[in-house]
Amino acid sequence: MASSKKTPSTDDAGSVLKSKSGAADSKAPDSLGAQHDMARALLQKTAAGEQLAAAMAVNPKEDGQYGEAARTPIEGVHVAAGNPLATASTTGETIASPKTGDGQPAPGESAVYASLDRARSDDSGCVLTTNQGVPVGDNQNSLKAGLRGPTLMEDFILREKLTHFDHERIPERVVHARGSAAHGYFECYKEQGKHTRAALFAKAGKRTPVFVRFSTVAGERGSTDTARDVRGFAVKFYTDEGNWDLVGNNMPVFFIQDAMKFPDLVHAVKPEPHNGMPQAASAHDTFWDFASLSPEITHMLMWAMSDRAIPRSYRMMQGFGVHTFRLVNAKGESVFCKFHWSPMAGTHSLVWDEAVKISGADSDFHRRDLWEAIECGAYPEYELAFQIFTEAQAAAFPFDVLDPTKLIPEELVPLVPVGKMVLNRNPDNFFAETEQVAFCTAHIVPGIDFSNDPLLQGRIHSYIDTQITRLGGANFHEIAINSPLAPLHNNQRDGIHRQAINRGRVAYEPNSLAGGCPFQAGAKGFTSFPAPAEGDKVRGKPEKFAEHYGQARLFWISQTPVEQEHIVHAFRFELSKVQTPVIRQRIVAMLRNVDETLAQRLADALGLALPRAMPRASVQPLPAYRPSPALSLFFRPGKTGIHTLRVAILVGAGSDGAQVRNMYASLLADGAAPRLVGSHLGKIDTSVGAPLDVEISLETGPSVLFDAVVLPDGQGAVQQLGDDANALDFLRLQYRHCKPMLAIGAGQGLLDKAGVPAALPDGTPDPAVIVVPSGEVLKAVAAFKKALAAHRAFARETDPPRV
Repeated sequence: MASSKKTPSTDDAGSVLKSKSGAADSKAPDSLGAQHDMARALLQKTAAGEQLAAAMAVNPKEDGQYGEAARTPIEGVHVAAGNPLATASTTGETIASPKTGDGQPAPGESAVYASLDRARSDDSGCVLTTNQGVPVGDNQNSLKAGLRGPTLMEDFILREKLTHFDHERIPERVVHARGSAAHGYFECYKEQGKHTRAALFAKAGKRTPVFVRFSTVAGERGSTDTARDVRGFAVKFYTDEGNWDLVGNNMPVFFIQDAMKFPDLVHAVKPEPHNGMPQAASAHDTFWDFASLSPEITHMLMWAMSDRAIPRSYRMMQGFGVHTFRLVNAKGESVFCKFHWSPMAGTHSLVWDEAVKISGADSDFHRRDLWEAIECGAYPEYELAFQIFTEAQAAAFPFDVLDPTKLIPEELVPLVPVGKMVLNRNPDNFFAETEQVAFCTAHIVPGIDFSNDPLLQGRIHSYIDTQITRLGGANFHEIAINSPLAPLHNNQRDGIHRQAINRGRVAYEPNSLAGGCPFQAGAKGFTSFPAPAEGDKVRGKPEKFAEHYGQARLFWISQTPVEQEHIVHAFRFELSKVQTPVIRQRIVAMLRNVDETLAQRLADALGLALPRAMPRASVQPLPAYRPSPALSLFFRPGKTGIHTLRVAILVGAGSDGAQVRNMYASLLADGAAPRLVGSHLGKIDTSVGAPLDVEISLETGPSVLFDAVVLPDGQGAVQQLGDDANALDFLRLQYRHCKPMLAIGAGQGLLDKAGVPAALPDGTPDPAVIVVPSGEVLKAVAAFKKALAAHRAFARETDPPRV
């Protein structure tokens, strides 16, 4: 007997899950496929926001700004929000933690608590005021002497508004200027007291609030997300004993060995000072000139020219503390440690042609991806691991652990997972949180300590100095996002933007007038590990620092053939843009010390005769490393399947509507984000079922914004899309970028017209180009989802591309 229960509609669900475009005139979906609190909240927020906007179709009081009517200001039009989510910054504003609070300030008030709730403000139902709390009668017009007369200097409301606007920008970060951030928590797997007394590792299940900022390095604040670059991975832990900032990158090594060279590195990679070009790119003479004269950079160049420099998502890249740190336990015993973050979604990248095109299609690609995932409840997760070793072990390594251009292969020192981080809440305000957050490598807590890494030592000074300049003074720690949850008690007073109002007459120690308070904690407080130090004052580096090529070779031999091919292409692209031939020659000469085949292939690509190998600073033979599979992106495929991956379903007039809806619902059910893509927005008639609403046009949603494509059955749609060059380009780029493609029934005709082959270059069937008749859809969908979970079919890649 047929059920009378109506299946919830998922039409236009993809537009709710994403933050760009939507159907022209579509009823809100009943379901997003997933049945959890965040999905329901996102649906409510979308519907409530739409309803609130629709309640004010026009500004009914526009005419009150002109003529004699303007002499008497009228109350501004306002509409009550029926649902608090309608005006919320994020769907997750009520996800509580000790740092974020419960996200529910009293309407129209700013609550004051220890969490961020103390800084939140809501304007619901409130009149507009000045910064001094004076109600503003007219926010449309400046004060004038007569309707056509001059503006009067006494207009304090205008002056305040413009003055504040003129000063709304602060200096951007010199590096890592373009960033995106999220709140979350770190949960400890197992008590780690054997190695560290740090509070966040004190017991299994302990949760510590975190705020995480991801970023590019070279570009300015308004640059693109997908430039070839290192990515920052900075975590602020709000621990019981103060804030710990683990300020790292998505690569475990760095360009230079000593902080003395950092200003030179950054000056070289930034836009050239005479013309301010290029923005957010290293493909120019000054960077490669610096690199070719600094052989210590070789290992990092291999990482930067790999696909690690163009991640698919912030959610799909590793993070590293880069330096060697110390862990110190309650007995004062110490071991060395390197910190590793591994994403549960796996490590995946873009391909270079795709990254370049994404910059034009959506320069906020990574920022949008992170925001959308958290908004719809697909919370990014990362596992933290310790790589622990003793000083005796370190002395036996063929490299110096204090050299930040070196890593410790996982085969040499295994990783020990200690906890996971979950990012479950977007910031409410980008400037107040993401832009004002201040990370400093000097911010450590009891149980964590520094090593003598000379780059780390310089960062300890530089980061604090930077924040003082950016954020207006020494009190930047009082900005809400930076303030610790641990209570502050010290004798530091005054300074610009001081927020605390300290009670009493004492601001020194020792004292008797305040009973000796605040008093030092003794052994319970932070104590530096008493590492012995000896030697003369000298400017230089240890002998082991002189070996620059062994680990660069290790990285090269640990890559798959596909990844090696991409590294060659990256060097070719970068150096092809360099105008000074001798700089290209120096880089090739340097790479001869890494791998002869790599150097020869690059020389051939640049039209150079193979130069002599660059002289080595060390006379010692190169260490003989075995390949380390863990250094390949493919080593970590992830555990989340097709969750959050974007699938374009190309539709046109005559598509099989029932098939499209079934496919759409099936992808949603497994956590993917499908969208109906067509030549233009609007309803289209189908061959079977109700009309479909196109959610995003081919113009607004080009191929590079999707991870895969589905071509449903429907001869009319195939004919219409086959006459649309944008649709054919879409399919060619999906193929060229090695993405899964599913064609059902007549949909095969579009593949044929786009020139997409069903076979790989070697003649074998392409496992990610799936073509089936309409009667075999179920089996085909399973194969398609398997290919989608793998992200790409690199076996079809050729240089130059054949499609």
